[in-house]
This record gives sequence, C-alpha cells and structure tokens, in this order.
Amino acid sequence: MGIVVEDLDETVDFFLELGLELEGQATIEGEWAGRITGLGDQHVEVAMMRTPDGHGRLELSRFVRPAVAADHRSGPVNALGYLRVMFAVDDLEDTLERLRVRGAELVGEVVDYQDVYRLCYIRGPEGLFIGLAQELG
Repeated sequence: MGIVVEDLDETVDFFLELGLELEGQATIEGEWAGRITGLGDQHVEVAMMRTPDGHGRLELSRFVRPAVAADHRSGPVNALGYLRVMFAVDDLEDTLERLRVRGAELVGEVVDYQDVYRLCYIRGPEGLFIGLAQELG
C-alpha cells in the first residue's frame, strides 16, 4: 500500500505511534523513476513502514517534483478508488487515545461487530482515512 502525503515526518510519527516500524527512508529522483510511474523526471522522498508482524509494508511518499495532481483525502467512505487502510490493533481504546494526541479524529462511532471485532474509522494526519479493528474474545 502506498500513500502520498504532504508532511512525511508527521505521517511517519503517526504510524510509529500506531505500532508500525520505520524500515528506511530514501530520496528517489530522476528520469528512471519517472519511467516506472509515468510522471517523467521526478523527485520523491519515501519512508517504508513495516507492520509489527513483519508481513505488511506501507510506503509513504512526498512528491517534491512534479507537484501533486489531485487530492482524494476528503472523499466519503463510499467513494471509488483508494480510500482507506485498516489495521488490526490489540487495544482499540488505548490506540485511539495515543493517536488522538497526534491529531486523529474519530469518524462515526466505535462499534462492536457481532462480538467478534471492535471497529472504528479515524481521520489521521492530513485527513487520511484509517480503519482500526480489535479482535474480541
């Protein structure tokens, strides 16, 4: 999963608080990179985050060049295309408290789904839509 952001440092700090680990950061630029993305000559700062279980990765990118072309962060949950990413957490209430300090806002309510999961959506840094799920039992 890749997410384009404006403030890479703030977003990295947010996902560190969520429990992901920073695997590395790099600057990628030049015509060769643009051949992959179709954007031509580009300059991108990238942070690669790893989920605690080591099985998932989240690529955070900040485009220096070319300029960002569109902004989908304010789309509702039923909008087409990428909208959200969901993470499993051990303690939903504790996670929400830690993320609220970093500016996260609850969307809707925290709900129990058939006594199997506690679920909620939050708006994270820059309005990113993030789902949180705690397995019950």
